[in-house]
Amino acid sequence: MNPNPRGSAASWVVLVLLLLAGGAAAWTWATLHWTYSEGDRVGYVQKFSRKGYLCKTWEGELAMVTIPGTMPEKFYFSVRDDAVAAAVNRSIGKRVALRYQQHLGVPSRCFAETEYYVVEATTVEDTGGASIPAPPR
Repeated sequence: MNPNPRGSAASWVVLVLLLLAGGAAAWTWATLHWTYSEGDRVGYVQKFSRKGYLCKTWEGELAMVTIPGTMPEKFYFSVRDDAVAAAVNRSIGKRVALRYQQHLGVPSRCFAETEYYVVEATTVEDTGGASIPAPPR
């Protein structure tokens, strides 16, 4: 017979809580280090600010114009690295290429408000639409 039945129940509760905390930590680590997709978006940064009460991240909005005269599509992104944020800030008002990684399933908005994490920002030479071929007649 077990002389202290409360002790074994308490140890099970502690074990379950430790397993849950470890699982949550492993899930968070995996979602932040595993990339679902990656790519580039080109356009003009029209909004970029540092947000958050406790966890500060840079959040931005890129206006992408596919064909001159059409409504721009907006690409919402997050930046966690201050060096990349500085490069984005330098590119405001210029055409910029943003290299991003998409991270799905991150359990908290503390790491970023979007699932698109920009890892590089490069100013692009604006061609003024010269690279778009004229339609056939």
